[in-house]
Amino acid sequence: MRFIIPSLLALSLTACYSTSQSTNQSTDNATRYLTVLHTNDHHGRFWHNEDGEYGMAARKTLLDQLRTQAHAQGHSVVLLSGGDINTGVPESDLQHAEPDFKGMSLLGYDAMAIGNHEFDNSLDVLDKQIAWANFPLLSANILHKHNGEHAYQPYTIIDKHGLKIAIIGLTTVDTVKIANPEFVGGLDFVDPAPITARLSKQIKSQYNPDVTIAVTHMGHYHDASFGINAPGDVTLARNVPEGTLDMIIGGHSQEPVCIDDNGAEDNNFVPGKACKPDQQNGIWIMQAHEWGKYVGKAVFKISDGKKTLQSYELLPVNLKNDQGQWATNYIEHDPELKAFLAPYQEAGESKISGAVGEVDAFLDGRRNTVRFQQSPLGDLVIKAQMAAVGADFGFISGGGIRASIKAGEISYKDILTVHPFGNRIAYIDWRGEQLLNYLSVVSRFPPDSGAYLQYHGIEFDLLNGELANVKIQGKHVEPDKTYRMSINSYNAAGGDGYPVLTDLPGFTATDSTDAQVLKDYIERHSPIKRSSL
Repeated sequence: MRFIIPSLLALSLTACYSTSQSTNQSTDNATRYLTVLHTNDHHGRFWHNEDGEYGMAARKTLLDQLRTQAHAQGHSVVLLSGGDINTGVPESDLQHAEPDFKGMSLLGYDAMAIGNHEFDNSLDVLDKQIAWANFPLLSANILHKHNGEHAYQPYTIIDKHGLKIAIIGLTTVDTVKIANPEFVGGLDFVDPAPITARLSKQIKSQYNPDVTIAVTHMGHYHDASFGINAPGDVTLARNVPEGTLDMIIGGHSQEPVCIDDNGAEDNNFVPGKACKPDQQNGIWIMQAHEWGKYVGKAVFKISDGKKTLQSYELLPVNLKNDQGQWATNYIEHDPELKAFLAPYQEAGESKISGAVGEVDAFLDGRRNTVRFQQSPLGDLVIKAQMAAVGADFGFISGGGIRASIKAGEISYKDILTVHPFGNRIAYIDWRGEQLLNYLSVVSRFPPDSGAYLQYHGIEFDLLNGELANVKIQGKHVEPDKTYRMSINSYNAAGGDGYPVLTDLPGFTATDSTDAQVLKDYIERHSPIKRSSL
């Protein structure tokens, strides 16, 4: 038994989103089985990495095997994505993820949640991506500000041989601050729980589905401890009426969601180990780490209206262990999909090949560094931006640094991996008193947030939450003196919750991008010495 790929229909809360070939309801209580396959946070990894890990061609081989096995057992199969297809690998970013969305269509995805990184580009690019996909991109909680209507398809119904599956899409409300404000200014990202409850009730009345799934990009935060993040899947599960959803297929926090026998978070998961998904309010919550490293596989028994999880696995897609060996059996690449993707890989590589400089040591841009402490890579990034606009000092949010740079030659690909967003470099001239007011806000963003402040050319102390000893280029700030600060257009427009600067006197945005100015700086100052940053 297999599902047809959904078609996009009219977008309104009461419109029909069914992809059914038949409107007949199930007339028996026979036991049926559903295999749910899922991935999330793809982030441009359509091609395998330099170590031969993951990649969509290997994923297709695995998915084809899983479907064949499931169909042979009489199971229905659905393949879902928790979103964030965009941003992470230059070969994909430079082509607006065209190979990724078209590759997903060939892999047979049935639906995906719209992630916050789907708004890294202008909305017309997302419209193109929706057209490239032969499956629906879903979000029920993104509304147009001007009329309150759904901006994107909120749900879809897959109906085949009497087994009806309702799929509701949801997106983190943090998108309004972590996406580019220039692109999401006309959209509202509303609380997902009430809209999910209303929509599920309506869908059940209209379609009587056998299974209702939320495919989300909101993050899994164990025991609802979401901290500075927007509430995620656990909060959603706890805040909807019992019976609203059967499962949540998630993304955004980029982790394997596994718990131990006591319900505590299992931090010891490694490729090949068993994984038990979370369960809250009778709803199973699943997430498959990131980048297509795993395919999640859940098998459900459906009998007399009851859905029972029979088994769950996170299946590695060509991952290596710490010894450089394959963690599980190697998966061959599907030759047809590899041939389809190869021209995109070659086109991307042609734009970024060749070294632009070198560095004498590793520059750490890992998430658990740049969002927690000052980083030499942050210094290099800010120095390049300061030089581009003649600034006295500069800021960037830690979340704007997306990768590390290895010791040795630096390629343009390395730079574009650090800076995949194409943010423009800007500056503002303001008096010391204004600067101190601004600094009092941005210096307080906590660690473990994308907003965490990376800075260069300025130093300060926070004593009992109050600013002290603020110096620029080693000299105390004078209230009436004018200083120039470099910043990127994303933070200047309010991204990551920074104060909006774009309408202030003295603000200027250039046409130079963050990747361009970093490339120019490295070319002029190579070899880069870590000790000088």
